Amino acid sequence: MGDMTDGDEVLGTGAAVRDYFGDRYEVVAEYARRLRDEGELRGLIGPREVDRLWERHILNSAAVVPFLSSASTVADIGSGAGLPGIVVAIMRPDAEVFLVEPMERRTTWLTEVSQDLGLENVVVKHGRAEEYDGAFEVDAVTSRAVAALSKLARLSLPLVRPGGEMVVLKGRSVEREIEPARKVLRKFKASEPEILEGRTVEGAEPTTIVRIRRR
Repeated sequence: MGDMTDGDEVLGTGAAVRDYFGDRYEVVAEYARRLRDEGELRGLIGPREVDRLWERHILNSAAVVPFLSSASTVADIGSGAGLPGIVVAIMRPDAEVFLVEPMERRTTWLTEVSQDLGLENVVVKHGRAEEYDGAFEVDAVTSRAVAALSKLARLSLPLVRPGGEMVVLKGRSVEREIEPARKVLRKFKASEPEILEGRTVEGAEPTTIVRIRRR
């Protein structure tokens, strides 16, 4: 365990990661520190995840940000610990980021950590995504490890403005989820899902990203 933790910390403090995040590195590093210190205790991440925080969670979340470059408003549904929403908010201080989370203890964490990090572009929304259908629309909706694509599209697309996008982090087997999602995608006049590869720093595992446009 110690070796894994040490290796992850070396990655997180290395020149490649510092260069990747640029002038936002110190804020990202503080967020990672808070997650490492409090994440397991507050039920945000599992005990095994502490040892691979940078690669599995921080960099994995950061991989979606280049695909959100044209979005001035973003919603992260099922935000949990703030992955990817807090990372997006740190890297895109020019974008308004809504963190939608149904569990009160997690919204408490999201509010605390966004305030402590000075993220004035974050709006925490307590509730399920479907409760906000019609309440607001954004340029892009993102999420990570929330649900199968058919359910995820049903939750996400009502929050996406026409012409906007659903840009979500998924596992490598996501191709199997596309066919069961087609009925929902047709309902929202959505585009054919694009399966993309998100990369961050050399040596970090690529992230599978699915992008769907709402016409």
